[in-house]
Amino acid sequence: MKSPAILAAATAILLSAGMTSCLKYEKKANSHTTGTTTIVCDNTFQNIMEQEIDVFEYQYPDAHILARYATQAEAFDSLMSLNTKTIIASRDISQRERDILKSKQRTARSTKIAVDAVALIVNPENPVGKLTLKEVADILSGSSKDWNDIWPTDLGPISVVFDDAQSSLVTYMRDSLLNGAPLGANVYAQGSVPAVFKAVKDSKNAIGVVGVSWITTDMKSADMSQEDLAVSVLGDEPVEGATLTDEVKVLALYNPRLDDARAYKPFQQYIFDGKYPLFRQMYMITTGASGSLAGGFYAFVTGNIGQKIIAKTGILPARMQRIQVELGE
Repeated sequence: MKSPAILAAATAILLSAGMTSCLKYEKKANSHTTGTTTIVCDNTFQNIMEQEIDVFEYQYPDAHILARYATQAEAFDSLMSLNTKTIIASRDISQRERDILKSKQRTARSTKIAVDAVALIVNPENPVGKLTLKEVADILSGSSKDWNDIWPTDLGPISVVFDDAQSSLVTYMRDSLLNGAPLGANVYAQGSVPAVFKAVKDSKNAIGVVGVSWITTDMKSADMSQEDLAVSVLGDEPVEGATLTDEVKVLALYNPRLDDARAYKPFQQYIFDGKYPLFRQMYMITTGASGSLAGGFYAFVTGNIGQKIIAKTGILPARMQRIQVELGE
């Protein structure tokens, strides 16, 4: 019978061999489809980017995308400080930022990958179904403090909920509807997009501001297996655009630029033809070389499969394909 010391030595040798094997695997050369890279993504786009990463890593098993979800400002800070090569944001990189990166021997590439509608959601028991942009602005500024100012109802004070005080959605709504003026005292940060949903579901007087990809019935894609999700987009057939969830009420908005008495919900078709009035761009920005994994993931998201994944989430891909949508009031 072997002594404990001999057994311990043998075990140590086996463990050492196993660790060496693992390290060899993990140190696989970085290419456009292998290796490890990081991205920092505006957290309002998290559910979209998680699906992009799932399909990419399924298609290229030796590729590992490590994502951090943060505010847009944090994403740009990470890019400019060279802590990451790739970010996802709701604005393009500025010329000044390009020049700073160039001074650090980095060249930035950017592409618009989608158009995201900004959706307003309320509790299903809220009687309000449509708003003008003036009414939305009055709610955000605090000029309209009670739902009775909007519609005859006894719901009481209006509570506006965003995901984060530094969210890109806050910036968009403040700049586009309030000309940069501060938000009212009735506006609250919940800490995350799921927390915005919870606040709206729990409170009849809350109104939430979210990206439209968070309110589609195809959010079930986030719960699909990596393989099932990949199979659904890797074929040649176009994907169907998602419809809107019924777990919360999605408000329709009047577009002041249209001579139209109808209010529109944020369906893909109405984002595409400009009838839905609140929308913003989604950009992918990278300093990664074309032959690197960062460059490979950039090419994937901006290419056909990446754009099909975006279409599946309910927002408008930058590269259009035939989109099937189910429209309704």
